[in-house]
Amino acid sequence: MDYNYSDLVSRAKQWAKEAVQAGWLSEKDAKPLLEFDERTPDSLFAESHSRPLIVAFLGGSGVGKSTLLNRLAGKEIARTGVERPTSKEVTLYRHHSVELSKLPESLPIDKIKVSTHDDESKKNIIWIDMPDFDSTEAKNRDLVLGWLPHIDVLIYVVSPERYRDNKAWQILLVEGGRHAWIFVLNQWDRGQPEQYDDFIKQLKKAGFENPIVYRTSCLSDPSITTQDEFAKLQTTIEGLANEHVIGQLESRGLLVRQIDLKEKLQSSMEKTGSPDGFNQLIKHWQSSWPETVKLLQEGFEWPLQIMAGYYAQQAGHLLPKYKKQTNTESEPVNQKSILWDEWAQSRFTDKLDELIVKADQLQLPVKPIKQLLLSYRDKAAKIVHEQTELAARQALVNPGNKLQRFFMKFARFCEFVLPLAAISWVSYQVLKGFYDSSMTDEAYLGTDFAIHSGILIALSWLLPFFLRKQLKPSLEKTALKGLKQGLEQAMAKIEVEVESAIKQVSEQREQLIAKAEPILEQCEQQPPSKPVKETETLKRMLV
Repeated sequence: MDYNYSDLVSRAKQWAKEAVQAGWLSEKDAKPLLEFDERTPDSLFAESHSRPLIVAFLGGSGVGKSTLLNRLAGKEIARTGVERPTSKEVTLYRHHSVELSKLPESLPIDKIKVSTHDDESKKNIIWIDMPDFDSTEAKNRDLVLGWLPHIDVLIYVVSPERYRDNKAWQILLVEGGRHAWIFVLNQWDRGQPEQYDDFIKQLKKAGFENPIVYRTSCLSDPSITTQDEFAKLQTTIEGLANEHVIGQLESRGLLVRQIDLKEKLQSSMEKTGSPDGFNQLIKHWQSSWPETVKLLQEGFEWPLQIMAGYYAQQAGHLLPKYKKQTNTESEPVNQKSILWDEWAQSRFTDKLDELIVKADQLQLPVKPIKQLLLSYRDKAAKIVHEQTELAARQALVNPGNKLQRFFMKFARFCEFVLPLAAISWVSYQVLKGFYDSSMTDEAYLGTDFAIHSGILIALSWLLPFFLRKQLKPSLEKTALKGLKQGLEQAMAKIEVEVESAIKQVSEQREQLIAKAEPILEQCEQQPPSKPVKETETLKRMLV
């Protein structure tokens, strides 16, 4: 067919593999997709458009499947009776001109018996006798399950004693929509009308509104031929063996498989979490992180005092403005080991672990969240170090508050202007006194003036100098204030970083979902098929 169903399944499986590798799905959750069966009846043939109809007999042991096949063939091709009370192999009956291009790789060739015939009326049909599904041997069950994807029509054979067989019934419930079904109540010579009516009721419960049920008997007694509908069974199967009906069955089978693939893909997508779950995780982080910040700040009080003292002592080396050009200056202490110690790291790690547990409670994939958050376990120390050091340096460049800095500048100005003004005034008085004394007989400036002038000049310098010294802010307090501000900035940055990490994981999920959406859309498309009028007989064979 032009429609590439196997490519659709391969894309879904590749998506599941990527989701598992990235941690979005566990192997268990991805198993339905990774093990999705992409086999179809046409996969056994090189040219699917001209292939024959594949019909298989399915049922429990002792119901007469092999006897029915032998009757269709007109000869014994499947062993029955004492030799084969339990079917253990697949018997394949085909026209000699029909060749299978390949057999399922999982099926052992030694378990397949192939017989050929020359009957042109059965040229377009391949008959398969399946092993007994209810056998205690697991190999028989595996053979049946391995062949089911390659079957167009399943002839479900039961006997009056075993028409309620549970094991084969489970196959009917699971595989119902993938195949066309014909039901045979074999060995009817031992049956009762009540059993037939009850069997019809059971089939209706399974989804068949008007199932096709033939009553057959493989005995040779002519007296029971009126109860044998074997000829109708044969005619019905031969009527389905044409290109149009086979195409219709193929198209419907692919549609059912697509729906199943879509459901499994949607189920896997749901297990990757939801946008609402990530939003709740972000809200949890935003509401719980301040509590941890408060705890960390209380624990940082003593380390901050040590760091502030160090910055105050080493201000000349730490600040570029006052840095000495010498190779003997001392190096700053390692804040990572003093401020962000094992205690702080442990508290932060516990918080991240709590966040991962919360993600699990919100049914979010833990692995991708955990992988991204692991990088922040060590990154927090670096953020705290950088932010506190930067804030401390900036604080020491401009110590004190604005009012203090204004009075400091004013005192510095007065320290220069007032002595200069006092000296100017004293000089003016000296010159004026000298001039006045030369014009009059008055005495020149005396000792008192000299003493008072010296005191004035001294006070004009000492007063602003003393004021500047008193107004000078404490470098240790300045450094401590800067460190605290830096710590607040670091805590805020860590909060934003972790929140961004959660959003990043959410975006990764959206990208993963975006890859799956085209596959979902293709699953919803109707497989191409030739326009065929669905006959009443064919409708009765489908769920």
